[in-house]
Amino acid sequence: MKIKPYISYIDNKMHIEGLPIETIAKDIATPFFCYSYAAIRSSYLEYQAAFTQQNTLICYAVKANSNQAILKVLANLGAGADVVSEGEIRRALKAGISANKIVFSGVAKTKSEICFALNVNILQFNVESEPELLLISELATKQNKIAAISIRINPNVCAKTHEKITTGKSENKFGIPITKAREVYHYAASLPGIKVQGVDVHIGSQLTDLLPFKQAFNKVAEFVSLLKADDHDISIIDIGGGLGIGYSENEIEPDKQAYAEIVKELLAHLDCKIIIEPGRSIVGNAGVLVSSVVYIKKGDERQFLILDAGMNDLIRPSMYDAYHQILPVSNNITGSSTDASKDNTSIYDVVGPVCETGDTFTKNRSLPTARADDLMAILSCGAYGSVMSSTYNTRMLAPEVMVNDGQFSIIKPRLSYDEVIDQDVIPQWL
Repeated sequence: MKIKPYISYIDNKMHIEGLPIETIAKDIATPFFCYSYAAIRSSYLEYQAAFTQQNTLICYAVKANSNQAILKVLANLGAGADVVSEGEIRRALKAGISANKIVFSGVAKTKSEICFALNVNILQFNVESEPELLLISELATKQNKIAAISIRINPNVCAKTHEKITTGKSENKFGIPITKAREVYHYAASLPGIKVQGVDVHIGSQLTDLLPFKQAFNKVAEFVSLLKADDHDISIIDIGGGLGIGYSENEIEPDKQAYAEIVKELLAHLDCKIIIEPGRSIVGNAGVLVSSVVYIKKGDERQFLILDAGMNDLIRPSMYDAYHQILPVSNNITGSSTDASKDNTSIYDVVGPVCETGDTFTKNRSLPTARADDLMAILSCGAYGSVMSSTYNTRMLAPEVMVNDGQFSIIKPRLSYDEVIDQDVIPQWL
């Protein structure tokens, strides 16, 4: 039974590509993240195929998952990178992504980060404010450089997604209001060390409805036409990312080809290169978090399935009230977890070991009845899983594993307790 692309039950055992997860768990203690190489590659190639008739650069949003192995997979396929820090620039470069395929986004670029980006000659800065624009001009002039910039406009479009990942409304911190952006472009063109080359927009993350994109791109098209009439040489339109994935069994993922058709319909006549910045939609459903059941605890009102993975490993449910499918690695119930008989299921709150009430993955979820030491898989953890993890409660970070057909490699090892603790430095006066 197929669960996600390249993740399936074969003989009641969950496999990543051709490899049983149980096989990996014999060598690597839980919790650990596990990614499918083929799923990542396939998702990227779907974007490439959808936009094949358009002048497009696919810049993977590094923040979704910045592991070097994943960046290397995408670099080998020709991807660029959308980055939000100097650290992410360094990661992209080290993985083999060319600087001339890197766009630098983010609202708080520091002097040192801007200087580093100028020194390596990135493709462009996606400018978020007038003070940032002025600082880039000053630093570029000092270094005798020309900084290619795109200004991120805020189109005041509701993305119909979670409030914490909506970025294109007027109350959000991102971008310059579209009503003010024309004068900011005029100001940018007057600055030394600045080359105005693009327009940038990004309205949010995890969009499963394409209508907000259509609304935003309509506004972008009108605005770019105005800029061209003002004699700005706009050659790039960066449409950001945000295409969602199916987290639940019934959630329908937006079609990449339909997305590309909207872009073509609304923006092709402007004769600009299109930059797209997918992240979650490339890696999200390529990964699972594998965990072991520590205890089954019965309370007065609830039954708790306690895992050895916690909110320090996967914070999305605590931070966003996000839904993730949770399935047994060994499915001994006939059929899928959704059609299993009630006699073989139990109602659980699935929780972790962290000393926080918020360390909860789900409440009142019907799951196959579990026992201590059973392996459980939390799906759709390829994006915003490991990359947002921490050592809170002095818990070791979960290692990361990549599967390619019938083999696996550790792509980020688990640090020891000593390695975690020894990062602290005790002053001599203590």
